[in-house]
Amino acid sequence: MQGESRASLAKAKDDLDTLIGHISHGGMHKADVAELADQLFAVQHVLDREISLRRAFTDPSSNPAARAGLARRLFGGQIGETAADVVANLVSASWAAPRDIVDAVEQLAVQALYSVALAEGKLDDVEDELFRFGRIVDREPALLLALTDPAASPERKLELVNRLLDGKATDTTKRLVRELVASPRGQTFGVNLAEYVRLAAERRDRLVARVSVAVPLTEAQTARLAEALAAQLGRQVHLNVELDPELVGGMTVRIGDTVFDGSILRRLADARRRLAG
Repeated sequence: MQGESRASLAKAKDDLDTLIGHISHGGMHKADVAELADQLFAVQHVLDREISLRRAFTDPSSNPAARAGLARRLFGGQIGETAADVVANLVSASWAAPRDIVDAVEQLAVQALYSVALAEGKLDDVEDELFRFGRIVDREPALLLALTDPAASPERKLELVNRLLDGKATDTTKRLVRELVASPRGQTFGVNLAEYVRLAAERRDRLVARVSVAVPLTEAQTARLAEALAAQLGRQVHLNVELDPELVGGMTVRIGDTVFDGSILRRLADARRRLAG
């Protein structure tokens, strides 16, 4: 997202947190927040399909109040009052591109679900489960095809998700994976799943570091690495650690597009380049 879209999304996220409040302590009830998430996903599906509608909702030449009124007329009878208010506020904001509002509605839906998981003390579990499921899908091309094959019925794919995750994952994790399977996004399944992991970390204002190691880290080593990265980056960092024997030794750490490579493999490659030169 470009500048004005990022600013609009940041404000919408702050407004949603204020709206939800502290669940079970004066704020919305968990069931109501979960229903809000479902309704926002439903709006996102409509906007994803209807290019002309998302253009109308983000037209900078139109009146923001008129856009909000249009949203209420279109969705008011299909979603609750709270969701209608959230959508009306979104369409009255400024967006750099029509597609950005689709992504914004989705992120708010995910944020609502994460608020429930956070209140239940399960957000760490959700983050780890989504990451592990992504790694399984990465390693199993047949599974990825089964989950994303456009020729397969949505019911069949959702049944597969249920078999894979029932009894092994939180309700929030299952809800999000089902969402990605039932309503494919423009990006690949793995990219979208990784985005949900990132949003989970963001919910606690933490960065996600993908750490590849040659041998497993102890709890103490993991804690020291997280502390060192937090001190360097100025933000808390959640580590997703995976084994990669090809590294030989050491580790690589990827945070977004930045890679910190401390592997023996990399040092050997550097040495070979110096010798060749």
